[in-house]
Amino acid sequence: MEMMTKKERVMVAIKKQDVDRVPFGMWYHVPHVDQDPVELAEIQIQQAHCYDLDFIKLMPFGNYGAHDYELSCTFYCTKDKPVFERKFAIDDPKEWTELEPLPGYFGNHGKYVLLARQVKKQLKGEEIPFIQTIFSPLTTAKKLAGPKVFEHMRSHPEYLHQALAAITETTINFVKLNIEEGVDGFFFATQCANKEWVTEDEYEEFGVKYDLQVMDSYKDITYFNVLHIHGDNTMFEKLATKYPCNCINWHDRWAKPTMVEARKISDKCFLGGINEKWLATAKGQKKYEIT
Repeated sequence: MEMMTKKERVMVAIKKQDVDRVPFGMWYHVPHVDQDPVELAEIQIQQAHCYDLDFIKLMPFGNYGAHDYELSCTFYCTKDKPVFERKFAIDDPKEWTELEPLPGYFGNHGKYVLLARQVKKQLKGEEIPFIQTIFSPLTTAKKLAGPKVFEHMRSHPEYLHQALAAITETTINFVKLNIEEGVDGFFFATQCANKEWVTEDEYEEFGVKYDLQVMDSYKDITYFNVLHIHGDNTMFEKLATKYPCNCINWHDRWAKPTMVEARKISDKCFLGGINEKWLATAKGQKKYEIT
């Protein structure tokens, strides 16, 4: 078999056809540069060249969307301390009704539209697929209120629905601008499809409803669309079979299901194989938070 380009390798793997080798990718936060989209683009491209990565997952800081909705964060700007929430934005349930849709170029969202633009520019025609990181609306809501979001979900569902609709519109606005900048797809992360926090019926109402609106905005436009199911005790089967993605990522080295078990649930392309918990604690390794 002839050697494939990185784009060819990714596209063929997504289609579950034979590849010259398994596509390889990895990602970690780089908090010393992630407030500067130009330098972040430089670093991520350098990483791709250094490790011969087959794709780039863009790495905005994890709270970027919530920060635009007034989550207070501490920015350490060092190599080993990612941005961390300092004070939640939502305390009283009524505050959910104050959230409004934001333009896709507002605040951090605009900063990471520029990141996509810079990666495209700095690659100078080199065909390395790159995908933008986005979060499910309920995940952003959890970042805004912490565990209280689940209390408010049950005590004032109408307030939370109003907020989720606004966050969804903001996310779609951001998606559209990233598509204009040439991203090859999206890494859609949900951190709330967790049975320890919500029931499947609750996630259907407050998660799936809004997740699908976001995913429908790009599913037929970009070709490399990853669903990231975060954490343990997740609703893997519900999401893997229902969500319009062509690649699924989860913590397969330490969270259920295993890849063998997952293959009985879904025939989609799987992205996994690295135990990031071990990488974050191994002696002699720099401790980066991998998400």
